Amino acid sequence: MVLIIFSINIVYVTFFTVRMIMTLKGFRYLAALVSMVEVVIYIVGLGLVLDNLDQIQNLIAYAIGYGSGVVIGSKIEEKMALGYITVNVISNDESDYLPRKLREQGYGVTDWDANGRDGGRQAMQILTPRKMELKLYKTIQEIDPKAFIIAYEPKTIHGGFWVKQVKRGRLFK
Repeated sequence: MVLIIFSINIVYVTFFTVRMIMTLKGFRYLAALVSMVEVVIYIVGLGLVLDNLDQIQNLIAYAIGYGSGVVIGSKIEEKMALGYITVNVISNDESDYLPRKLREQGYGVTDWDANGRDGGRQAMQILTPRKMELKLYKTIQEIDPKAFIIAYEPKTIHGGFWVKQVKRGRLFK
């Protein structure tokens, strides 16, 4: 019974975590489908625990399964890499070499001259699918190991050539 409760809760909370992330990223219909499976699993697992409240090991299994499900769910979402990421890069190299190389690889790059504490800099804003995030970091580090990088997830994306390329499925091919 303990193993069943533990397993059910891992599955339930994994679905719960993935559903919440999908909802936050705007995949509401897919999140609704996931939630239908999630609630059935939840009711079965909770029913088993409530029917056996006199056995503390069931409650402990439920709690450990819950925590494990959060970790597994977040790892799954990390692998799914839903959505996009915006990366701001500041380079000491004022030439257009880094932005040009990134554009050649399909990244949407807007660049401009900037001023830092120690003089001129090249600033860039890059939009990419999260699936390409680590590859982008690696590319930047190979070209400019001292580049300053800040990344965040945009809530809304509208306009520009890059959005049209994504909708046509032509990005990174």
